[in-house]
Amino acid sequence: MLTGLKNTFRIKELRGKILFTIAMLVVYRIGAHVPVPGIPFQGMSALFTSAGDTFASGAMALLNLFSGGALSYVSVFSLGIMPYITSSIVMQMLQAVVPSLHELAREGEVGQTKITQYSRYLTLALALLNSVGYLFLFKSFGIQFTGAEAPEVIFDIMIVGTLTAGAMLIMWIGELITQRGIGNGMSLIIFANIMAGLPQAIIQSMDGGSVAIITTLVVVLVILCVIPFIVYLERGQRRIPVQYAKRVVGRRIMGGQSTYLPIKVNTAGVVPIIFASALLYFPAQLAVFFPNVGWMQAFAGALSSGWINWILNVVLIVFFAYFYTSMVFNPDETAENLKKQGGFIPGVRPGKQTAKYIKNALNKITLPSAVFLALIAIVPSIVFSFTNNALIQAFGGTSVLIMVGVVLDTIDKVESQLKMYDYDGFFK
Repeated sequence: MLTGLKNTFRIKELRGKILFTIAMLVVYRIGAHVPVPGIPFQGMSALFTSAGDTFASGAMALLNLFSGGALSYVSVFSLGIMPYITSSIVMQMLQAVVPSLHELAREGEVGQTKITQYSRYLTLALALLNSVGYLFLFKSFGIQFTGAEAPEVIFDIMIVGTLTAGAMLIMWIGELITQRGIGNGMSLIIFANIMAGLPQAIIQSMDGGSVAIITTLVVVLVILCVIPFIVYLERGQRRIPVQYAKRVVGRRIMGGQSTYLPIKVNTAGVVPIIFASALLYFPAQLAVFFPNVGWMQAFAGALSSGWINWILNVVLIVFFAYFYTSMVFNPDETAENLKKQGGFIPGVRPGKQTAKYIKNALNKITLPSAVFLALIAIVPSIVFSFTNNALIQAFGGTSVLIMVGVVLDTIDKVESQLKMYDYDGFFK
């Protein structure tokens, strides 16, 4: 592994991509500590210090986690990556139900460019909507504006404009990382946010005497024991045997070899958890518009924590696991490509029967992986509801799954780059 790391920095192009990615993440973290003009820095930090508080342990806690603590600081990046994630969810679902978008997605790079542009417009609209909501949220908690004497409406416009611009800048940073850096920009930003809150969560968790220290050590030990299972799930494959028929091309005999079709056990990765979290906490984003409406706050709180949240989390994670798997892996296209290349699955007829066989195999391995993802996501939430441990809240199952998935995905991309230059990867 150390040899792989040395080789990584020997390649000029790969070294540049890694350094560019790190630089963009540093810029993002700096922006998370730049206060919104007119509002004192750490204006809402006191609201997140009490883990037993409904506000601190519910929906807004996850929004603060995904923003890397920027919401509690009331920084220009308070909206975090959530508008971009929500926009991506909407566009993914629309591709499945709107025929014109589905055809656009199949047009290759040109179609994907147009869909990306639509996602940007939708992100702008959602960011503007959330900025107005956060303005109401700041006022409802009595945050006082500071600065020169000016009409309040001027401050309102400035705050909304700053938050919206911050969200668009985050989107731009994420796309730059994806295009010019290493890994998926959106996932890496979420990874950076989770890691940024980890030290403070450990300190808060250990603040309470010997019992708190022992509890923290137990939580860390459990997390370390769960990580290998997550890696095993992420690396797991169902290998379907494929045989290629012999054919004569000129004077050469082509084909005749046996291989396999690899299908990942967890094809969707951490996307189902991110999508499910974004949908469940969307009511919390709407609730900030109505801070004094009791039933709206109760509805958002019910969806953000408690048994309703746990049940919906399981259902949505399983749903998005199947949904996203169907988006990224098409059995019909795979079967058609095998048929064109002269390949077939032993004992299965080419064409529709092959597509049906692949689809059944995909469904069988998707269900257990989706259930495992759901359990990893909700069990820490259930434990947190009884213990109020800050480390479980900040570094629970969802965080661990996202972090492990992002690390593995980034390692795969770096390793593929190394092998392009005839270097060994991280693991032999």
